[in-house]
Amino acid sequence: MISLYFCSMKTKHYIIIALFLLVSCSTSKKDDIDIKVDNLLSQMTLTEKIGQLCCPIGFNLDDEAYHRLMDTLPCGGFWAVFRADPWSQKTLETGPDANKSRLIFKEMQRYAVGNTRLGIPIYFAEECPHGLMAVGASVYPTGLGMAATWDEELLYSLGDAIGLEAYSRGARFAYGPVLDIARDPRWSRVEETFGEDPYLSGTLGAAMIRGMQNHVGATVKHFAAYGIPEGGHNGAAAQTGANILSSDYLSNFEIAVKNGAKSIMTSYNAIDGVPCTSNSWLLKDVLREQWGFKGVVFSDLGSIWALHSTHRTAENQLDATAQAINAGVDIDLGASNYGTYLKTAVENGLVPIENVDEAVRRVLRFKYEIGLFDDPYIDVPPVETDENPSVETCHGASLQLQTAHKSVVLLKNDGILPLKHDVKSIAVIGPNADNIYNQLGDYTAPQDPDKIVTVLEGIRARANAETKIFYAKGCSIRDTNDADFESAIKAAKSADVTILVVGGSSARDFKTSYESTGAAVVNDHISDMDCGEGYDRVSIELSGLQEDLIKEIAKLHKPLIIIYIEGRPLLKNTANEVANALLTAFYPGELGGSAIADIIFGNQNPAGRLPISQPRNTGQIPVYYSQPKPHDYVECESSPLFCFGHGLSYTKFEYSNLIVNKLNDTIEVSVDVKNIGDYHGSEVVQLYLRDEYATITPAEKLLKGFKRIFILINETQHVTFTIPTKNLEPGEFTIMVGASSDDIRLKEKIEI
Repeated sequence: MISLYFCSMKTKHYIIIALFLLVSCSTSKKDDIDIKVDNLLSQMTLTEKIGQLCCPIGFNLDDEAYHRLMDTLPCGGFWAVFRADPWSQKTLETGPDANKSRLIFKEMQRYAVGNTRLGIPIYFAEECPHGLMAVGASVYPTGLGMAATWDEELLYSLGDAIGLEAYSRGARFAYGPVLDIARDPRWSRVEETFGEDPYLSGTLGAAMIRGMQNHVGATVKHFAAYGIPEGGHNGAAAQTGANILSSDYLSNFEIAVKNGAKSIMTSYNAIDGVPCTSNSWLLKDVLREQWGFKGVVFSDLGSIWALHSTHRTAENQLDATAQAINAGVDIDLGASNYGTYLKTAVENGLVPIENVDEAVRRVLRFKYEIGLFDDPYIDVPPVETDENPSVETCHGASLQLQTAHKSVVLLKNDGILPLKHDVKSIAVIGPNADNIYNQLGDYTAPQDPDKIVTVLEGIRARANAETKIFYAKGCSIRDTNDADFESAIKAAKSADVTILVVGGSSARDFKTSYESTGAAVVNDHISDMDCGEGYDRVSIELSGLQEDLIKEIAKLHKPLIIIYIEGRPLLKNTANEVANALLTAFYPGELGGSAIADIIFGNQNPAGRLPISQPRNTGQIPVYYSQPKPHDYVECESSPLFCFGHGLSYTKFEYSNLIVNKLNDTIEVSVDVKNIGDYHGSEVVQLYLRDEYATITPAEKLLKGFKRIFILINETQHVTFTIPTKNLEPGEFTIMVGASSDDIRLKEKIEI
C-alpha cells in the first residue's frame, strides 16, 4: 500500500495517475484474455469444442495414432504421456527421460499448432503427488511423509521444485497435492494424503499449490470426502452429514481454492448417494458460487463412465456424459465419454450448448493465462553434462534429504538413541531394510538403483568404518516363508544392537494386474505390495510373518530399534512393548535411508510429528483426535496408541508465558518455548481450540495453528498465532498450546 500522506500535491497527482494506469493495465489484460477466448470460441465447431474438453491417456500413443486423433478430434491436452510404471508398461529403459520427454512434447505440440485448423496448443497433465512420476525425476516422501514435517515453508519449496521438474519436460498441469482427509487406514490411498486434519491438510496443501503454480497449474485431488470410504474400500460411498462434510471434508479444499488452485479433480465416490462427478451442488453451488472458483474441473479417470457402470445413476453412457458436464465437469480425463457421446448429447438436447461453451472458455482461459498461446514450446537443452546439470540434479538431492529428515517420527525412545558412533556391531534386519521400491510409495516411476539409499546403505555410510554390519532380510512383507528367520536371528545374536525395519509396501511390479483406472488389482501373485491404490485391507496388522519376526528378535533380550516404513498407520503394539526405540517413516523417498541413519546416529535431531493417529486395534477405526471423546472398549482403550501431532526429540522443551488477547476480529495467542535439553532441535508448537458448547456437537479440540521452529540449547523463542473469529459462535472457548493433541502444556479459557 502506498501512503499519500507525506507526498506533495504534485507528487500525489503523479502517484494517483500511476495507480490508475496500473489498475487500467491489469483490467485491460484481463479483458484482453476474455476477448481472445470469446473470439476463438466463436470460430470453433462443436467437434473442436468437445476436443478441448478431452484429455486422453498419452503413454500409449505413437505418432500415427496421435496424428489420426488430432485430425478427427483435436484434443485439449493429454494425460500421463511421461508416465512409467507397470501399468503403462514403461520401464527404466523404455520410459522417456527428461530430454526425450521434451522432444516428445515439442513434436506433439508442433503438430497441434501447425496441423489443426485453429492451431490451439495442447497441454500435458502429469502425476506429481510426491514428485513427477517420470523416469529420472526426483522422488520425495509421500503425502503422509510431507505432512509429518509440519513445515509450511518446506512444502512451498517442494511444490516449487516438483512444478519446475514437470514444467521443464512440457507439463502444464501437475496432478497434486492430494487433500483427501484420511480417517480409515484400511483405505489403500492413505499414503497420498496429508492425514486426518483439515487445517493441517489445507495449510500444507495451499503452500504446495503456491509453489507448484510458479510453473504449472496444480490439480487438487479428490473432490470430495474420498478418504472416508465405507469399509475402507477405495471409491466406496462416504457417509457424512452436511455439517461434518462442510467442516471436515470441504474446508481444506476451500483453503486451496482461496490460494489460487487452477484445477480440481472429482472423486470416484458418492456422498449421501450422489456421485461426486455428477453432483451439481458440490461443483457449482459450493465450488463456484460459494468459493468463487474460476479454474477447470477434471473428472478422475473413468469417473464419468462409472456413473453408469458402478453408481448406476445413469441409464447409459450418453446419460452419464450429460450428467457430468451439466453438473460442472469441464474435462473428461481419459476422454472415453466426452469424445464419444458429448456431440450426440448436445444434438439431442440433453446438454445445452452454453454448458459446453462455458467449459471450453475455462480451458482456453487456462491456456492463455499460462502462456501456451504466446509460447507453446519449451527449449530443449542438450544432453545433461557436468556444466549443464538437469533440473533434477540442481533441485533434487538436498531437498529430498531435508524433507526426509524432517518427516521421520520418533515414537518411543528409552535413551538408546541417538546411537553412539563407536558401537562395535549392528544387525540390520527386515523386509524394508534394503528394498529400494518399498520406501518410495505408489505413483513412483522405475528408478535407477544408484539413486536410492536404503536403510542398510544409510547405516553402512554413517557408522564408523570399524563397526561390523550384519544384514539379513528375515522375511518378506506378505509372503509367509520363514526360511530366512534363522539368518536374521543369527545376525541379531552376533550384534550389539539390532535395527529391525518392517512395515508395508506400495511397490508395483510387472506381474500385477490393473483396472482401467490404473488401480492395482489384488491377485494370487504374492508381491510385497499391501498398500497403494486398489490395495485396501481388512486389518492394519503387519502383513506376512513380520509380527513373528519382531517377537523372535525380541526373545534375544538385546538392544532393539524398530523402524516402520509404511504407507498407512500399521499396528505397533508389540513393537512398542519390546523395542527400546520405535520410529516411523511414511515412505521417505529416495534418500530415506540416509535420513533415517542420520537420525539413528544423532546427526539430525528428529522432529517429525504424526499427521494421522496410530490406532491400537483395527476395530477402533475411525479414531482421530478431534472426535468427541468416546468411552473405552471392553478390550482396549478408546484412545490411539500414538496421537495426532505426537513425535519425540532428543532434547526437551519448556512452554511458558501463555498470553491470549481478544482483538476486533481475531484472537492473538503467544507463548514462549525454551530448549532445556542437551541438543539443538526443532519443536512443532501446536495450537488447539475447543468450543465448550455449540449449536451442533463440538469437536473435542481443533488444530488452529502450528509452527515448526529450530531452537538452540538454552534459547527461548516467542511464538505468536492468530485465530480469526468470524466463524466462531459466541460463547466460551478453551485455548490450548502444546507438543501434540494429547500433550497440552498450557491452556486458558476465553469468552467470545
